Amino acid sequence: MAGISQDWEPVVIRKKAPTSAARKDEKAVNAARRVGAEIETVKKSNAGTNKAASSSTSLNTRKLDEDSENLTHDKVPTELKKAIMQARMDKKLTQAQLAQVINEKPQIIQEYESGKAIPNQQIISKLERALGVKLRGKK
Repeated sequence: MAGISQDWEPVVIRKKAPTSAARKDEKAVNAARRVGAEIETVKKSNAGTNKAASSSTSLNTRKLDEDSENLTHDKVPTELKKAIMQARMDKKLTQAQLAQVINEKPQIIQEYESGKAIPNQQIISKLERALGVKLRGKK
């Protein structure tokens, strides 16, 4: 064990240099001013504005204003809602039970039967399977 010796050299630990975000910090800028360091300020051209988002919309604004066409989503046709209701009644199911069978919320069945829903082919095919009737024959 005679060959082992200890190294008693001092170890100096320093903080890391500040990151770019920390250099832009108000405290850091003020400290640099006090010391007399050189500070570079750059004004961003679109700072604080939302020009990027609004520049393309101004071109279409007139078109949208002049467009008088009333656009609406398709609603469930009367034949379909009556067919769903009739098939559900024949199976003696409530709206909630039917919804549980097709793994959807009861509100969806309610919307389909009242004609307020936007037709979704996936849901209609689930209803066809659960009720054992064809609901999309005429389209």
